[in-house]
Amino acid sequence: MRWRRRREARGHGSFDAKPIYIIPMQSRARYLIVDGHSVIFAWPELRKLHARRSSLAREALVKQLRDYQDWTGVRVVAVFDGQGKTVEAIADPAEIQVFYSRSGQSADTIIERLASKYGARFDLTVATSDSMEAETVRACGAESISPEGLRGLLATARQA
Repeated sequence: MRWRRRREARGHGSFDAKPIYIIPMQSRARYLIVDGHSVIFAWPELRKLHARRSSLAREALVKQLRDYQDWTGVRVVAVFDGQGKTVEAIADPAEIQVFYSRSGQSADTIIERLASKYGARFDLTVATSDSMEAETVRACGAESISPEGLRGLLATARQA
């Protein structure tokens, strides 16, 4: 009201202010896709566990990724090289999604397929040490970070 009176007082005529509604842009869902073995072999503590038993390293990584998902709300997908005849996906609504590639197929193939299919629709970040894979996912509209970048992301979320 004060604005209307001032404007009219200055001789600008009546001021019919129509309300302006600002509709917040809906942000795209955020996903973190992790090249599991790439991270395991880049982090010394996970590499040690992998030398003892590979499942220990996978479980330790998945636990850290689950915590990150819980802390941030960013959906996490971990992809590992597998040995079965089909791509195996493990998903529980409260858990992160875990994919195992089929025998003869690398996790990179699954990650690149996910990036090409969902890169434009979602806010994707891919954690990998493979520079060719990083370049491919960036071409698909996703971001890429190194395993050390992932370590920093997890540490920052833990402190928040």
